[in-house]
Amino acid sequence: MTKTIAIANQKGGVGKTSLAINVAAALAERGQRVLLIDLDHQCNSTAGVGVDPTANGNSRTVYDLFLGSKLETAEVIHPTSIQNLDLIPSSEYLAAAEMQLPQMVGAEKLLQEALSKVSGYDYVLLDCPPSLGRLTLNALTAATHVIIPVAVTGKWPLQGTRLLQDTIQLVRKRLNPSLAVLGVVCTFYDGRTVLSRDILAELVKQFGPLLFKTVIKRSTAVGESSVADAPVVLYARNSEVAAAYRDLSEEIERR
Repeated sequence: MTKTIAIANQKGGVGKTSLAINVAAALAERGQRVLLIDLDHQCNSTAGVGVDPTANGNSRTVYDLFLGSKLETAEVIHPTSIQNLDLIPSSEYLAAAEMQLPQMVGAEKLLQEALSKVSGYDYVLLDCPPSLGRLTLNALTAATHVIIPVAVTGKWPLQGTRLLQDTIQLVRKRLNPSLAVLGVVCTFYDGRTVLSRDILAELVKQFGPLLFKTVIKRSTAVGESSVADAPVVLYARNSEVAAAYRDLSEEIERR
């Protein structure tokens, strides 16, 4: 059975996209067939796996599944240079979808309907926008599981997770009763700081076994890999952060 995982947190800057592209690449590296779907109009996941939708003659994007020409889902899937990894890219036009979707009947289930026509993948990863709008709601309705990244930086990093958990409960009640939280990931960890250590301790206390054992540390290699339009697990294979993403992908497989 395909695991469809929404990677969600309405707070920006939590490493959500880095998590999406690197877990996708690490799972693909392990022989899993993976479809990555970029639901953020900033298109960072699209660029992060080296895809330019306009360069290969197929300019179709996830926008076409929501508000475009109503294409078949297979028509918007793009291959990547990474073996076992395909992509449905995003588009800057997707920003308009947040305003247009509320006017459509059954808009929350558009992605679910589109994915019902897709087969042959072990994992579908949904990189959600940093909001709890209609696109994230679509992802939660289509998903079997949710992964919540929490950056252990700044003030009140757990405040956003509570609102997301409330939204997940609402989606379970009204749209997707089988939706489950696969786990919570600690990101941007820096063990030299009291703040990081304190927030990690609070995550352990609040989430218990839902917290993945793997911690994603702050790393300059991630920024360098994004400039190179490549996942860090491929760009800096031997780096500590690449090893962490591989460890996380193994944890995901076991859950």
